[in-house]
Amino acid sequence: MLRSRSLASLLIPVALSLSVCAPAQQPQTEAAASEIALRHSRPEWQSIASHLPDPKSATPADLELTGDVLRARRLPEDALDYYQYALQRGGDQVTLINRIGVTELELGQTTLARVCFKRVLTLKKNFAEGWNNLGAVESVSGFPREALSDYQRAVKLNKKSALFHANLGTAYFAVKDYESARKQYATAMKLDSSFFQRNDRVGSQIHVLSAEDRGRFAFEMARLAASGEQVENMLDWLAKASEAGFDIRAGMNDGKEFAPYRKDPRIAVILQNAKALRAQQVAISGPVPVLANESTKP
Repeated sequence: MLRSRSLASLLIPVALSLSVCAPAQQPQTEAAASEIALRHSRPEWQSIASHLPDPKSATPADLELTGDVLRARRLPEDALDYYQYALQRGGDQVTLINRIGVTELELGQTTLARVCFKRVLTLKKNFAEGWNNLGAVESVSGFPREALSDYQRAVKLNKKSALFHANLGTAYFAVKDYESARKQYATAMKLDSSFFQRNDRVGSQIHVLSAEDRGRFAFEMARLAASGEQVENMLDWLAKASEAGFDIRAGMNDGKEFAPYRKDPRIAVILQNAKALRAQQVAISGPVPVLANESTKP
């Protein structure tokens, strides 16, 4: 089974409902097609393929579940095939188009992902997950204001999701509204106290921030921990902020939450470690060679 990467051609049986989720032909590059063909030639794939349900006779639920399993096994292109088969068999459009959008986003196909999520929201306007996912598309596409609006809609529709509040916090952070960002992060932690420590969620939240903003992000998380008297978490976040190049000494002087901790000897150790790390990085990098142009050659 080799995908053509053309959503339009694979969705012909349900073209009336899904044509807007296939804005243009997306043929695979030769390299991508070769990679999938190579993967399908391996024994591991053959062992999987032998258990795949028949797209012509399986139930939509079985086809959808197969798509989920393939996606979990890092086979996104094959997962897309089965989500589309489920649609052709009459599966729930909102659920399946949303899954297609998420998978396309994972593959870096932001245009297709955006169109899919917009189609989902046309079908179900108050679908909080759809607004959250559309916000993710806008975030990775470099449109923070649009992402902010989408995440606000998601939170309005579902105030109990730690993920939605964390994403909204990241959107506020991206537009430099740090106070609003802290409020959303605080709400996320109230809803799920381990949210930022579990399953590398922090990485998924801040990947849309610039490298220089990541130190500030860690510092704001330290501020939240300090306000909640979570000393170990505060120290952990301060270490991350300092290692990222953020001036935590100046930041702590401006933050009343840090007043009880400014003379803590562990803070001095964090600063010393960060200074040593930066010095080591400079030493390793060494001088950058410069090529002489014609006018400066001897």
